[in-house]
Amino acid sequence: MFMGEYAHNIDRKGRLIMPAKFREDLGEHVVVNRGLDGCLYVYTSSQWETVYKKLSTLPSTNKDARMFQRMMLSKAAEVDLDSQGRILIPRTLIDLAGLEKECLIVGMANHLEIWSKERWTQLEEEQSGSFEEAAEALNGFME
Repeated sequence: MFMGEYAHNIDRKGRLIMPAKFREDLGEHVVVNRGLDGCLYVYTSSQWETVYKKLSTLPSTNKDARMFQRMMLSKAAEVDLDSQGRILIPRTLIDLAGLEKECLIVGMANHLEIWSKERWTQLEEEQSGSFEEAAEALNGFME
């Protein structure tokens, strides 16, 4: 289970430390991929297998499904955690997410998100007012 928010810096080589709290659950290999809203997603191998299976069932006759498959599968990268708990994020994904130095790693229950500090701050500011509205729209989810 992944939850919480952790700040770490990405180095010039594209290495980012995964929070110590998550390392055992992540295992030795993870998949880093483009996420939604301008972040990156990090999946364990077993979580990625589930996502991959769902992607492979999308209908090839549907234009939106093909586009979504392309965007998800073309950017996916299998990476290893090194002895210091770092992952090496490919340059294309670093650029896609606008990662520079300060990053936030956010637990999202079954996967992680990696955000540039600037994008995360902007997202929080934009969405802080709609938090209660979202809870109401989920029909008593928090009850």
